[in-house]
Amino acid sequence: MRWTLKPAPDPSKTTQLAQELKIDEVLAGLLVQRGVDAFAKAKSFFRPSLDDLHDPLLMTDMQAAVKRIAKAVANQENILVYGDYDVDGTTSVALVSSFLQSYYPNVATYIPDRYEEGYGVSYQGIDYAHDNDFSLIIALDCGVKAVDKVAYASEKNIDFIICDHHRPGKKLPEAIAVLDPKRDDCEYPYDELCGCGVGFKLCQAIVQANDWDFDLLIPYLDLVATAIGADIVPITGENRILAHHGLHVINSSPRAGFKVIIENMKLKNKFTITDVVFKIAPRINAAGRMKHGQHAVSLMTETDELSAKTMALEIEEFNSDRKSADQSITIEALDQIEALGEQERYTTVVYDASWHKGVIGIVASRLIERYYRPTLVFTKSGDYLAASARSVKGFDVYNALEQCGDLIEQFGGHKYAAGLTLKAENYDAFKARFEEVVCATILNKDLVEEIKIDSILPLASISPKFYRILKQMEPYGPGNMTPIFMTQQVQDTGYGKCVGHEDAHLKIRVTKPNDSKHDYNAIGFNLGSKCDLIVDKKKFDIAYSIDENEWNNEVSLQLRLRDIS
Repeated sequence: MRWTLKPAPDPSKTTQLAQELKIDEVLAGLLVQRGVDAFAKAKSFFRPSLDDLHDPLLMTDMQAAVKRIAKAVANQENILVYGDYDVDGTTSVALVSSFLQSYYPNVATYIPDRYEEGYGVSYQGIDYAHDNDFSLIIALDCGVKAVDKVAYASEKNIDFIICDHHRPGKKLPEAIAVLDPKRDDCEYPYDELCGCGVGFKLCQAIVQANDWDFDLLIPYLDLVATAIGADIVPITGENRILAHHGLHVINSSPRAGFKVIIENMKLKNKFTITDVVFKIAPRINAAGRMKHGQHAVSLMTETDELSAKTMALEIEEFNSDRKSADQSITIEALDQIEALGEQERYTTVVYDASWHKGVIGIVASRLIERYYRPTLVFTKSGDYLAASARSVKGFDVYNALEQCGDLIEQFGGHKYAAGLTLKAENYDAFKARFEEVVCATILNKDLVEEIKIDSILPLASISPKFYRILKQMEPYGPGNMTPIFMTQQVQDTGYGKCVGHEDAHLKIRVTKPNDSKHDYNAIGFNLGSKCDLIVDKKKFDIAYSIDENEWNNEVSLQLRLRDIS
């Protein structure tokens, strides 16, 4: 683990902002680091306003999309809302289908089967649309590379509207509209929307075209916030506005499906973006991983709470099966790395035909926790091998896969996460090429996990007021990460110990020497191995974030240790 202290923000801007906002200079510095360097920017940062959302018509092809949907409604056409089986895809389908159904009945949904059809638009899905008299497909969180499939649909007199946020290929599909802020010819002011975000902009454009009240869209923001958190897009700009207001919907008037999930988990505090990522998203994902993504869409569109409870229990079972599968496969993958003597490679590439395709992405992330390097986990999928790729910070795995393109049947994704298929006979050649490409292009520092420190912080500066302002900087995520502080030369008060299964975690109370007034409980998950650093009044440095701990109905501030040295 390497610690990197972020460059200090401009001191004159920090001082001025601290005075204008009447806050601590450390807090002002955090804001300046995030580009919030003036009073007006701070006002929009702390009070994100839906009035600041961009005009959806600024997105290329948006007008054409709205017109085609209006034509479908006027002509009583059947509309099929089609989306990927992950959280972003299923929330997108739930949002757009339920919005359209609020004023037009001839709307149905379609989620491809992860195992029979694979990712994205499928020929099977198009045949389903043709057989059931659908003349318009709205594809969400997929489709920007589906050139051949959109052409196939066109031969069957089916039109496509594509709402995607992935990188387009060299050629765009010949659809009625391709809504993707990452298009080279799209000048939309914000290009980091998730798929559900693009779907929301389509709904916003329909509302504008009909001169309806924008407030009609607010109940759908919980879906957008969930997709933003799960898809790990930057929580900046429009995403920050949408996530902020979506979390408010989840906490104040959640849809039936979310309400029963939250009730089942017996959460006492306000739901945060972290809760979305680690509590709601895995359950939604589990449906597509273990059974079928349509289960998740049904849960998120269900309005009856009793029915939602039945669906949520079913999804809870899927999630339990998912946990069991990912744990056992991770153990098998780690054993395979050791058996092959590949602990010192620049990449991890493992394969077993029996591994569950629905959890290989999770397993790839687990392997990165052990061996911090670009990772692919393969399994058998029909006539091909399918893999999920995950990367480490600073390394673009998508570009690396492009350099192996002649060995791959198809691939897609992002800088840090991708999926691909290849022929079984190409596996060994691909594994060797991928190692070669990564070895030649990755920097040594990118193979060591980094903790970015926002600021050095004296323990004496931590207070309830300091924490209250930190809380107002939420929601955290890429582009606005949870602030991490460093305090040097602290020591344990003498009661520190390892806790948890196999003493995996570290629980201490830190203080500065000769300053008993400012001491804080601290918990370090998976830091049990560093227990020897805290004994005998040794001095050590800590990297941490600040959160709250509730015990016996008492709430106190605690330090969440990221590392100690």
